[in-house]
Amino acid sequence: MSVRRLPVYLLLDCSSSMTGQPIEQVRQGLSALLDDLSNEPMAIETVYLSIITFHSTAQQLIPLTELMQFKEPQIQAKGTTALGAALRLLKQCLDKEVRQNTEKQKGDWKPLVFLMTDGMPTDAWEAAADEIKKQKIANLIAFAAGPNADVGNLKRMTDIVLKSEELSPGALKAFFQWMSQSILRTGKSVQVTAQEMPVDLPPPPPQIQIVP
Repeated sequence: MSVRRLPVYLLLDCSSSMTGQPIEQVRQGLSALLDDLSNEPMAIETVYLSIITFHSTAQQLIPLTELMQFKEPQIQAKGTTALGAALRLLKQCLDKEVRQNTEKQKGDWKPLVFLMTDGMPTDAWEAAADEIKKQKIANLIAFAAGPNADVGNLKRMTDIVLKSEELSPGALKAFFQWMSQSILRTGKSVQVTAQEMPVDLPPPPPQIQIVP
């Protein structure tokens, strides 16, 4: 019988406002995240990871891949903030890649999706956000990085929104560390209970607040 996977999707804003230090912190944060997960036998067995980036368009840089086969993508900052395109692509990837329950076997665990953005969407995103929230196809956690990210927009697509007032190296690094803790904690809780649990998130670091 195949192992029940925990699919994890990272939706990363790579628009031109992330140029320089911010995009470098995203690269370093991704490396650290992979290191953290690769040191945990549970994660090696269960976690499958995909990277979707968005700027003027959205692309899935890495399809859903097991950790030990995962190759870090080249991430560049450019263009605008096509959040709607990213959400529509996410929905297609979830539909295509996540295994559903059948009579013969259990499907994957409910996917975890981490969305990070530092700005306002520049395309039509509302319909895609409403659909994802209504269908409850994933546990979506959104991070508003810096003063130009709109918390209200993110609240429209998920109840779990985190915010940092500054787009600083410390805040981005802390978010990636928190993300790896969240993935490990969720993976352990589903393995122990063998049932769908509400997503089990650790307290955020001091630089980051949960938006009520």
